[in-house]
Amino acid sequence: MSKVLIVGGVAGGASCAARLRRLDENAEIILFERGEYISYANCGLPYHVGDVIKSRDALLLQTPAAMRAKFNIDVRIKNEVVSIDRENKAVTVKHTDTGETYTENYDTLVISTGSAPLRPPIQGIDSPRIQTLWTVPDTDRIRQFVKERGVKSAAVIGGGFIGLEMAENLRHIGLSVSIIEMLDQVMAPLDFELAQLLHENLIQNGVELHLGDGVSAFNDTGDKVDITLKSGTTVSADLVILAIGVRPNSEIAKTAGLEVNARGGIVVDDYLKTSD
Repeated sequence: MSKVLIVGGVAGGASCAARLRRLDENAEIILFERGEYISYANCGLPYHVGDVIKSRDALLLQTPAAMRAKFNIDVRIKNEVVSIDRENKAVTVKHTDTGETYTENYDTLVISTGSAPLRPPIQGIDSPRIQTLWTVPDTDRIRQFVKERGVKSAAVIGGGFIGLEMAENLRHIGLSVSIIEMLDQVMAPLDFELAQLLHENLIQNGVELHLGDGVSAFNDTGDKVDITLKSGTTVSADLVILAIGVRPNSEIAKTAGLEVNARGGIVVDDYLKTSD
């Protein structure tokens, strides 16, 4: 009987675990997730912030108990895989609550560690008023911040998918919203002409656009953040959402000596096999 360890839940890891079980009834499958949630609708997170999806429970798709009952998968939340011993085919796992560690052997290891939002080294970026949206706890934190701090205005840095969804939803709950985008258009994959339709729609919906202008510094004044743009313009907001892209969570792979590319992505072949 083969033993498969999967590092990371959500779209990659949890789907992989379910598919593996359908292919092999006898395999021992263990799924490690360092957070509390193994499966949630991450595309719905901005819409929960905007109160379009009202129920938080509607975001949660599979619980560890349901995965165990339905697929006979050993799901271990709050368990972070911190290192891989390729020679002995074992991983070291840390309980995030207690800090205690243990090892687990494998026949096959699946790395599904996902990515994390970029926070470039811009002056003032560590202010608690500057948030990113990537997980369910991020959603909780932003909703709580808006409610408790009486937030009236928000600036979204980045005009990609998440930036636009956040802008839409922050407008939906009545905030005045600005989008700051370094390129001369939102939604970089679109042709410039098509992006003009989006610009028009955003402006019609009361969103202020700052295009072709990047951020040079943030300054938390205590009740607001002053955002200085490269052009010299200053935009002030009660809340800032960073939506400027992500970086791969590939540290454990890199440390284990697996091949990664210049941007940190794990290099794989046509069958998604790594260099091991």
